Amino acid sequence: MSIQVTGNPKGGLIHPVARNPLRTRRDVQEALSQLLEPLSKCYSEGRARLILERPGADAYADIAEMEGFSRVLWGLVPAVAGGSHDELWELCLQGIRAGTDPEHAEYWGKVNDYDQRLVEMAVFGLAFALIPDRIWQPLNEKEKANLYQWLDQINHHPCYDCNWLFFHVFVNVGFRKAGLPYDAGQLENNLRRIEEFYLDAGWYSDGIGGHCDYYVPYAFHFYGLIYAQLMGDEDPERAGRYRERAALFARDLNHWFAPDGSAVPYGRSLTYRFAQSAFWSAAAYAGLDGFSPGQLKGLVLRNLRWWFQQPIFDRDGVLTVGYAYPNRIMSENYNAAGSVYWSLKTFLILALPDSHPFWTAEEQELAETGRISVQEPAHLVLCHEPQTGHVAAFNTGHPSTNEHTHTSAKYEKFVYSTAFAFSVPRAEWGLAQGAFDSMLALSEGDRLFRVKRLCEETRIQEHVLYAQWKPWRDVEVRTWIAAGLPWHIRIHRISTARMLDAAEGGFALGLGSLNSSMAREEAASASGTFGTSAIYGMLGYDTAELIYPHANTNLLHPRTVIPTLRAALEPGTHWLIAAVHGTPSAPGTPAIEEPSMEDVNERLGVEILQHQITITTQTGNVIVIPMGLTGR
Repeated sequence: MSIQVTGNPKGGLIHPVARNPLRTRRDVQEALSQLLEPLSKCYSEGRARLILERPGADAYADIAEMEGFSRVLWGLVPAVAGGSHDELWELCLQGIRAGTDPEHAEYWGKVNDYDQRLVEMAVFGLAFALIPDRIWQPLNEKEKANLYQWLDQINHHPCYDCNWLFFHVFVNVGFRKAGLPYDAGQLENNLRRIEEFYLDAGWYSDGIGGHCDYYVPYAFHFYGLIYAQLMGDEDPERAGRYRERAALFARDLNHWFAPDGSAVPYGRSLTYRFAQSAFWSAAAYAGLDGFSPGQLKGLVLRNLRWWFQQPIFDRDGVLTVGYAYPNRIMSENYNAAGSVYWSLKTFLILALPDSHPFWTAEEQELAETGRISVQEPAHLVLCHEPQTGHVAAFNTGHPSTNEHTHTSAKYEKFVYSTAFAFSVPRAEWGLAQGAFDSMLALSEGDRLFRVKRLCEETRIQEHVLYAQWKPWRDVEVRTWIAAGLPWHIRIHRISTARMLDAAEGGFALGLGSLNSSMAREEAASASGTFGTSAIYGMLGYDTAELIYPHANTNLLHPRTVIPTLRAALEPGTHWLIAAVHGTPSAPGTPAIEEPSMEDVNERLGVEILQHQITITTQTGNVIVIPMGLTGR
């Protein structure tokens, strides 16, 4: 098969997989071939490394090339288990022989504590469990010893105390399934430690105090459901628990997906792209209750179709680092060129035979979701707008943080959206470099802005989110958000001992062709190809403007505009209230009008009185926010 990538009138390149209808099992097998064929010329001479950027010149490059080799196996192993892709498997088997041979020039090497290669060992455990006759039986005795000894290194080195603990689990489950010696103590200890990460309602945190993001579906539950399927007879109690938690979690994750197949971009490692739907593949593989085969099929295939319409490939047909287009700025420090192929986890469904209900069922639409889903363990409230299919995740913020790239942008914005995504800073000076969509940014007048990084207190009451945070020791911000679509309300009480410049950003709108834009007094809006973004100052703001952030800050669009409110704050206590609008382009989308106080109250139950703000929830509860006499 020859892959030819052609020009895309929308920008970027059209990959042949974009024309794949993705209706049948044969279509999905073909899609995997279309994704993997461009890599065939990228394997090293010994086939143990995938060279996507430059020849290996140091230890880090060598590890990155080994990572690329192993990540392809997340799609290839299930495909081989399902009876396809034999030719590529034989090539990879050559690489396994070379990579685990200490005498070979492409030996993958001795690992260290917390080594990236420990991550990459997990898929070999899956191969031992699913296709022992293809990975183990073809090897001679020396090759078997080499492979076993290389993998067994994981039992002598610690992994990070987070989702990484499953890598020990997978290797040892693979050893056990293949009838090889395994470390039962290591296996049990890691499984018990993972239990301590469980929160509630199906949610895990990624380590103690860690975030709740896509690592919950495509790591904790993905691995947990495979474990439940493989180890159901040997460990029925834990397997049952994993299934029960996954069924609970599925009800929440369902709200993250829009009818067009897109999912809310939120958190780190978003360059894994269509791994967003890997949970649904694992649910089908494990026979999870709660969703019909047709619903699972729709969730997986719509997500793949959406992704394959995006310009995410280079001119050779190789996946790039980025989100909806090639973009290194939004990536993490640990992302190498081959890292992106962890997205192939979603192809676990290829292990299912033609006769499986997943393949025989008719694809179904999204399961019915309410307009609002409160997901307290994740600090989120998900909102759906039926008319446009827009999905937004409103966020309180978190009591702890991490040191990954752009943590505040990825975890602390007020809202994350399928239609507008979010932006990351390009640099540190000014609003255009900072790209502060869906954030309150504060500066001491030097154009260096601070945003919410962690919270001292958070809570959710129905559609109202609250956070208390301190950008400086002598500045306290209390934020309330009345979540909703297409409108939401943001309320801030700022107590400051220093003079501050405040900037409140709305949604970042892809530039495309702007039909209209305006900025005047306390309102700013822009409307065009990709929809409408607007922000209106209800109290406390001085002026409004349109910020045009630097290129490649937004995950969906290389160039955007952010309607933004501004205020200059003297030392003291101030109240800032804004109404924020976001609507994607869709047939029949009405033009927006500046809301009146009556509109705000009617839409979101928010009423601004002389000395207090009241928010009436959907169930009739009233939240009263006293303003005092010092409010501006």
